[in-house]
Amino acid sequence: MIAIRPAEPVDLTAIAALDARLTGQAKAAYWQDMLARYAGGPPERHFLVAETAKGALAGFIAGEVRAWEFGQPPAGWVFAIQVDPKLRLKGTGSALFEALAARFKAQGVTRVRTLVDRKDHLILSFFRAQGMTAGPSLQLDKAL
Repeated sequence: MIAIRPAEPVDLTAIAALDARLTGQAKAAYWQDMLARYAGGPPERHFLVAETAKGALAGFIAGEVRAWEFGQPPAGWVFAIQVDPKLRLKGTGSALFEALAARFKAQGVTRVRTLVDRKDHLILSFFRAQGMTAGPSLQLDKAL
């Protein structure tokens, strides 16, 4: 059984450890900043964690409602999601996504968006399973 709740500062160590294990990059300062800005922050910002019945971190998701960049109407944006590999394919990621989407919907937005690396087939498959498809924008990029 997984419980979804808002992230708290005490979750920092577990969030940073899970992310480092999955990405191979330790970035505790980044997650500390994200928690400070999103956990208990303005109502358009959300940082949620999933925990097991034993209280262990199963995963997390973060996003916010953003509006009017490049003329786009308000939408919920997912900018981070991680699930412990031992708990994948058990509904943890979907539960996190649905909880965040419900918060976005309660704020009056009708679209959820995200940005993914086209080579990351795992996350692409996950978001497609949530019903997401290509959106109206095209990312442009330039090396500096």
